[in-house]
Amino acid sequence: MNPIRFFAIALALVIGGSAAAQDKGTLNPKPLPPLANPDDPKLAAKELFGRRTTPADLRPRSIGGYARGCVAGAAAIPVDGENWQVMRLSRNRNWGHPQLIDLLQRFATRLPSVNGWPGLLVGDISQPRGGPMITGHASHQIGLDADIWLTPMPDRRLSRAEREEMSATNMVRDDWLDVDPSRWTPQHTALIRAAAQERGVARIFVNPAIKKALCREAGADRGWLSKVRPTWGHNYHFHIRLACPAGNAGCSDQDPPPGGDGCGAELAAWFTPEMLHPKPGKPRPPLTMAQLPNECRGVLTAPDGP
Repeated sequence: MNPIRFFAIALALVIGGSAAAQDKGTLNPKPLPPLANPDDPKLAAKELFGRRTTPADLRPRSIGGYARGCVAGAAAIPVDGENWQVMRLSRNRNWGHPQLIDLLQRFATRLPSVNGWPGLLVGDISQPRGGPMITGHASHQIGLDADIWLTPMPDRRLSRAEREEMSATNMVRDDWLDVDPSRWTPQHTALIRAAAQERGVARIFVNPAIKKALCREAGADRGWLSKVRPTWGHNYHFHIRLACPAGNAGCSDQDPPPGGDGCGAELAAWFTPEMLHPKPGKPRPPLTMAQLPNECRGVLTAPDGP
């Protein structure tokens, strides 16, 4: 795909709604009002999935693609662990396929030996039944995507107010051409390298300026860099994406990333004037239930899980 056209599509998805790490939550979340006609075929699927507050009591399955699907039998990462804390609790997006939840907990536990951080601050994963979100991501729909803040977990428990209102740290310079050297550290490189090397991780998404820093700092071992993909909107956090679990029929993997480390002309294209200062693309209309896999209807209507 032409890189400028690719960027226009990506930007349209970002503009269409962003639950970014710096966007505040609320201390008093209110339930969404009932829908006047939930069976309307023109109704956006996000209105239905956004109103389900518990997982489906079904065997764990990721259904469909990362930006067009749902998740059955989701598990929640506990809001507090010895080496992690979940942020923006009011969003209720700490749900995912059990394999992703296991990976996040395992990775967080070994983080002190990876880069010396006490642990991770965990951002959005998925809704209890996945699916499109009323606000935020185009992906994160099948329980295999997770956002990790580029801010280390403090050595104390954050208050509820801090979890809703504290901002993550912007790692990118104001001109978007490179990382901010006063904020970016070798610990960040070690963090992303270790995440990319985790078994089952298909991609890591970062801001192009962060990819540039990783290319510069990777050293001789560069195999992991192919998984690290540049995209806008990831200057406060990085995004982990798992491949479809083995034997999970109905889950659609992406094609493998291109070969090589992605540090040459492919990366340079992100820093051209056309890419840095584009004309915004037209936002896509919201998905309806008819545009999701048929199995997602069963996930939406299944009894509540534990």
